[in-house]
Amino acid sequence: MTEFQEFAQKSLLWAEGLAAVIALFHYNRLKEQHWKLFVFYLVFIFLGEAYGKWGSFVHFTKAQYYNYLLMPIQFVFFYWLYAAKSLGKPKLFWIFSILYLLSFIPNELYFSRSKIVFAFNYTFGCLILMLLVIMEYYKQITSQEILNFNKNKMFYINLGITISYIGTLPFMAFLSLLVKYKEIWDIYFSYFLVSVSVMYILFASSFIWGKQSS
Repeated sequence: MTEFQEFAQKSLLWAEGLAAVIALFHYNRLKEQHWKLFVFYLVFIFLGEAYGKWGSFVHFTKAQYYNYLLMPIQFVFFYWLYAAKSLGKPKLFWIFSILYLLSFIPNELYFSRSKIVFAFNYTFGCLILMLLVIMEYYKQITSQEILNFNKNKMFYINLGITISYIGTLPFMAFLSLLVKYKEIWDIYFSYFLVSVSVMYILFASSFIWGKQSS
């Protein structure tokens, strides 16, 4: 890795920790249960990533830890936050979650299980998330409160998801191919590291500038 990439990678965990701390600080001001669960989610992800960095992998590999625990929790949580809570479509949440979990089957049958991130599984999960992001943007644009978008927690979350998950979708989908083109891979890998940090900063911003009554 380049010096910038090493710096960006180290900064990533700090950004996750910052988001968790700010979320905890605002916990008592939150009235709706799903935002309180978002706080727990951020704390869990920070601790999970910390374990992924410094933890011991004796009974399972790092690839298993990320692919079978950390990544599924992230996708399913966001499906729930978007579909069930923000869009008010709980049935859509169950449909998307089941479809995502079923995508593990082709991974087991046709793709390598030694990778830190399953390309097919991640790509499929991101495509579902992208559909929810588009639906959320449409909801925000057509809302009567469009002029107060900066007070909407989902505005910051949606922007963060767009920059990170959706923005790095081509990189994760074609990772094995891009490795052959070092210059392109370096640029996109740098963007991936920075985008994740930006996403968590936006998550933290959702608590700072989002409506305190929500």
